[in-house]
Amino acid sequence: MIAKLIVAEKPSAAMAYAKVLGATSRQDGYLEGNGYLVSWCVGHLVELAPPNVYDAKYTKWSIADLPILPQKWQYLVSASTKKQFGILQKLMHRPDVDNVICATDAGREGELIFRLVYEQAGCKKPVSRLWLSSMEESAIREGFAHLKPSTEYDALYKAALCRERADWMVGINASRLFSCLYGQPLAVGRVMTPVLA
Repeated sequence: MIAKLIVAEKPSAAMAYAKVLGATSRQDGYLEGNGYLVSWCVGHLVELAPPNVYDAKYTKWSIADLPILPQKWQYLVSASTKKQFGILQKLMHRPDVDNVICATDAGREGELIFRLVYEQAGCKKPVSRLWLSSMEESAIREGFAHLKPSTEYDALYKAALCRERADWMVGINASRLFSCLYGQPLAVGRVMTPVLA
């Protein structure tokens, strides 16, 4: 039997989708039933690699090594979420899954969370996008009845990548610079610096 894999951003959203769609059989890391597999991320399962992955010399902080600007971005599965990533990867590669539905939160960050998992898992199956502004049962039904091609959200994904990579470059380089200058660990970043200042 052909199945559709739904990837939510968090377990609570997955449970709501599963209830509406009739996927009531609990498995390890997902729910199954009625032609659906419903699973979830736990926030960011995949994240940008730290500087020492690009070059071992970055393990030691030095002003001489700045700026650190990766030529090709690398990603790693978060240590704390490896199990859930493995479950999603296995589900994405199941032969009975013919379509993956991105059901993460409607927004830039939700798009990024899903796409990084999809790419890191090496999945090539077609993707549809669920876009909801409400978790009411009627809104969920309506959303699944009107899925969109994921390509309609490519610009949103690219915007999220730009934001994530810019934050990484500012945070890594500025934190290392000011830590070296002041001789103590200082965290500098786009959001934290203005908030904590």
